[in-house]
Amino acid sequence: MKASNHFKNTIQAYLDQRAETDVLFSFQYSKPDKNIDDCITYILNTVKKSGCNGFADEEIYSMAVHYYDEDNIEVGKQMNGHVVVNHVVQLTEEEKEEARQRAIQKVQDEAYNKMKQPVKKAKTIQLNPQPSLFDF
Repeated sequence: MKASNHFKNTIQAYLDQRAETDVLFSFQYSKPDKNIDDCITYILNTVKKSGCNGFADEEIYSMAVHYYDEDNIEVGKQMNGHVVVNHVVQLTEEEKEEARQRAIQKVQDEAYNKMKQPVKKAKTIQLNPQPSLFDF
């Protein structure tokens, strides 16, 4: 799986921040034979082996730290796939207006289709009909 730049940047930002606050980790993080691309490949291979579809951020971060902590770690080979990263999507005003117009049109179409349906009249059944004067 090839990770998106957003995923890669998120992991790298976490590792940079951790290296600034954790002196022991900063030594592991600065090893010349370790790099962010192999770290991402390791994470993706570990995720694939697990068979799970979703992970907490902390689980992914711990995989990244584990990659840098271990000297003899099997990275695995790069894979093709799609990685979904939780992040907020910002819509432009034009996209918001377009989505609003589509929603309004959908509601109007549903209301029109409901009005077009024939009205079913309920049959009135009299259980005890009153006799009329002409019935006698």
